[in-house]
Amino acid sequence: MRKLLFGLLLAGATALQAAEIHVMSSNALKAVLEELVPQFEKTTGHKVTASFAPAAELKGRIDKGEAFDVAILTAALIDDLAKTSRIVAGTRNDLAKSAVGVAIRKGAPRPDLSSADAFKKALLSAQSIAYVGAGASGAGLRAVFEKLGIAGEMKAKTRLLSGVSAADAVAKGEAELGFTQISEILPVAGAELAGPLPAGLEVVTVFTAAGAASARQPEAALAFLRFLRTPEAAKVIRGKGMEPG
Repeated sequence: MRKLLFGLLLAGATALQAAEIHVMSSNALKAVLEELVPQFEKTTGHKVTASFAPAAELKGRIDKGEAFDVAILTAALIDDLAKTSRIVAGTRNDLAKSAVGVAIRKGAPRPDLSSADAFKKALLSAQSIAYVGAGASGAGLRAVFEKLGIAGEMKAKTRLLSGVSAADAVAKGEAELGFTQISEILPVAGAELAGPLPAGLEVVTVFTAAGAASARQPEAALAFLRFLRTPEAAKVIRGKGMEPG
């Protein structure tokens, strides 16, 4: 009877301590969080709801006052939020380094990505390319096209996406080449990773996590941020095509 009573009291205490936290995350970390969130919930009893979108879109929603407990955006956008005191600067943590990769439809011929010259030829010969216009990789890609001297040619064959990933667009046959974070290509069944951009043209983005200054559940948010820094989380991040930290 005593053991039963103790168990009931413990369960009640855990329920009282359990919290629901809202995470706003870049699409680049979607595959990572889909694996890590259930582990966190099982370990802590907390509930996590996550919103995924391009980082710039999420930043805009936060600026308009949308409530959140944890944000995972590009490092630059997190730093912007710190300037307006929307996040707690002391909770800021660089979570992952992610490289842009080239997506092709599954089974399609692989473009030559061995050098800048080979990549340039592959871009010029492609019938169409796609990437998210507001995504973290967009500005970097446009800089690459400028560096290669083919910005005008690429603009004419580019499909700017919104609400769908470049890998999904390629899988559906809507573009020949798609450009997005490698972590967003690997989970798409109908697409495959042709490879990262060639040496000297790499587009690498740092994704950073931080807690909201107005978090409704600050302790639970901090627990989640600590969980994202564990060796177990680092292993998952690597498995999704990124480097921790």
